[in-house]
Amino acid sequence: MMRKKALTAGVAAAAALLLLAGCANKAGSPDATSGGGGAIDVPAVTSVDTPKDAVLPAGDGKGKCAATTTIAYIGAETGANAQLGINIFNGVQLAIDQHNKANPDCQVQFKKFDTEGTPDKATGPVTQAVGEADIVGVIGLPFSGESKATGNIFEQQGLVHLTPSATNPGLTKNGWTTFFRALGNDSQQGPAAAKFVTDTLKAKKVYLVQDDSDYGIGLGTATSDALGSALAGTDKVTTGQKDFSATISKILNAKPDAVYYAGYYAEGAPFDQQLVSKGYKGAFVGPDGVKDDQFIKLAGDASKNAYFTCPCIPGELLSDFAKEYQAASNAAPGTYSIEGYDAATVLLAGIDAGKQTRADLKDWVKNYDKDGLSKHYKWDATGELQAPAVYGYKVDGGKIVYVGPIGK
Repeated sequence: MMRKKALTAGVAAAAALLLLAGCANKAGSPDATSGGGGAIDVPAVTSVDTPKDAVLPAGDGKGKCAATTTIAYIGAETGANAQLGINIFNGVQLAIDQHNKANPDCQVQFKKFDTEGTPDKATGPVTQAVGEADIVGVIGLPFSGESKATGNIFEQQGLVHLTPSATNPGLTKNGWTTFFRALGNDSQQGPAAAKFVTDTLKAKKVYLVQDDSDYGIGLGTATSDALGSALAGTDKVTTGQKDFSATISKILNAKPDAVYYAGYYAEGAPFDQQLVSKGYKGAFVGPDGVKDDQFIKLAGDASKNAYFTCPCIPGELLSDFAKEYQAASNAAPGTYSIEGYDAATVLLAGIDAGKQTRADLKDWVKNYDKDGLSKHYKWDATGELQAPAVYGYKVDGGKIVYVGPIGK
C-alpha cells in the first residue's frame, strides 16, 4: 500500500459492506442459463484524502530555468482510444500551467506529439522528439505496445520518460534506464482483478477474453493465471473487431457469472453491448483500458453491468484538483488524469531543483522519493513503482464511481 496515502474511513466501511452485499445478493442470484451471477451491490466510496506532504507543480515559486526548457507529451491525441491519452495530456497541461504561473523565472515549455496510440505510428514522433535538444523529459507513452516499440529510442538518447498508464510487465525487463512506470503493472492488476471478481462479485465461473495488444495479452495472462479453477474459458479478439458473435456464443455456452475483458474500450464497449443483447445477465469487468466514459457512451444501457479494475485513483474525488482540472479542460478528470499530473510534477520539481539536462533529470527521477496527489512515487532499479495499489470501480447511474482498493 502506498506510504502516507490514507483513504477515508469510508473505504474500511466499504470493504465490510462488500462482503455483506455479496452474500446477500448471492442467495437470490438468477439461473445462469444465459450467463450471470446476479447484480452485486458494491458500495461506492465518495471521497479520498489528499496526502498532506504531496508535491505540487507550483513548488516554492523560486524556480529558475532557461526559456527553452521543455517537457513533452508523446502519445495518443487521435485514434480509437484517444481519450485515454487526452486525459493524460490534460493533466500534464494543468501541472505545467500551474508551475509557470507560480514561477516567473522558469517558464517551462510544453510540446505534444501524436502517436495515435499504435506501435507502428509511434516511432516517428518519438524519433522527432528525442532529436529536439530542448526536451529534457517526457510524459508517455500511454499504451504498452507503443512503449515497447520505442523504448530503445529513448534509451539511446538518454531521455527520461514516465508513463502514467502503460502496464505490460515486460516493459521494465528490457534493461532500459530511461523508462519509469507511474502506476502498478499488470502483474499486480491481474491477481487483484481475479480477487475482485471472485470475492467481491461472487463469481464462481469467469470467462476471460483478451485482445491482441501487448497490454491485453499481458493482463489476460496475469488474470487468467490468478483465476485458477474459477476460469470457465478463454477467447481472443482483435483490435478493430466489430462482430463478437463467435466469442459470445462460446461465453453463453459456458454460462459464466462474470466476463473479464482484457483490452481497450474501443472493442470492449461493442463487445459488452452485443453480449447483453444476446441475453447475458452477468457482470462485465474491464481493466483500466476500458474504464472511461467513452465506454458508457459506446455501450449504452448495456454498460449497467460493468465494473472496472485500475491501478489508478479517482482524480474527481480530489476536490481541489478536480475543480482546477474542470476549469482548465472543461471536463472532469478521467482515467490517468491525476497520474499524468503527478508524473509531470516529478519532472517539474526536478527542473526547479536545477536538474535541467537529460542526464541530471533522469537521475532525479531515479532517486525520487516523495508523495504525489495520487500515491507515493519511488522507483526500483528497473523503473517499477514501489508499493503500488489497485482499485475498483463500477457503473452507477450512467457514471463511473469508485468502490475502493481491491485485491488486498
